[in-house]
Amino acid sequence: MATTSSTTQVIVFTISLLLVAFQAVHADYYRPRPPVTPTPYVPTPRVPLPSPSPKPVYRPPTTPSLPAGSIARLFLDPHNVLRSRLGLSPLVWDGKLASYAQWWANQRRYDCSLTHSTGAYGENLFWGSGSSWAPGFAVQSWVVEGRSYNYNSNSCDGSGMCGHYTQMVWRDTKRLGCARVVCENGAGVFITCNYDPPGNYVGERPY
Repeated sequence: MATTSSTTQVIVFTISLLLVAFQAVHADYYRPRPPVTPTPYVPTPRVPLPSPSPKPVYRPPTTPSLPAGSIARLFLDPHNVLRSRLGLSPLVWDGKLASYAQWWANQRRYDCSLTHSTGAYGENLFWGSGSSWAPGFAVQSWVVEGRSYNYNSNSCDGSGMCGHYTQMVWRDTKRLGCARVVCENGAGVFITCNYDPPGNYVGERPY
C-alpha cells in the first residue's frame, strides 16, 4: 500500500512539473557579458609611510541567523543543498535582494505574468495556478532542470529548459533573495528569486 501511495505521489509531482514547465517556457533569462573597459594607468604619488600602529584584531564577518522554517530558509536551503553536491560555495540570504524580489513580485501581483524585471541581478521566475504553491516546490521545479543540462555542450538537451538550474549553480553567485505573492483574481502564485552576482552569461559554463 505504501509503495502504491509513493508511486502516485511521484506521478502527481511529475505531471505538476510538466504543467509548470509548459507554462513557464519563457521564464529563462540569459544576458551577454558586458565588454571590459581597461582602466587607464594613473601613477600613485609617493606618500610618507605611516607610523606603526597596533595590529588590528581580525573578526570574521557574521551572517544573521535565519530561523528554521522561515521563508528565507525555505528558498535558501534547497539552493545550497544543490550547490553542495557540486562542490560550490553556499549562497547567503541578502535583504537587499529580497526587497528587490518583493518589489518585482508586487508589480506582478495583478497579472501573474512571467515577465523578467531585467535588472542588474540574475533572476528565476515561477508561476502556478491556484494559491498553494510553496517556495520549496518552485525551487525544486528549477532543480529538476539539471536533468536537461548537458555540461559538455553547455546547452539544454532536446526541448527541455535548464536556465533556471544553471543560474542556481553559477559559480560566481554569492547572494540570494526571493519573494512569493498570491496574485489578484485567482491568477495564481508568482515567485521570483534574484541572484548576485548574476549568472547565465551567454557562452559561459556555470561551473
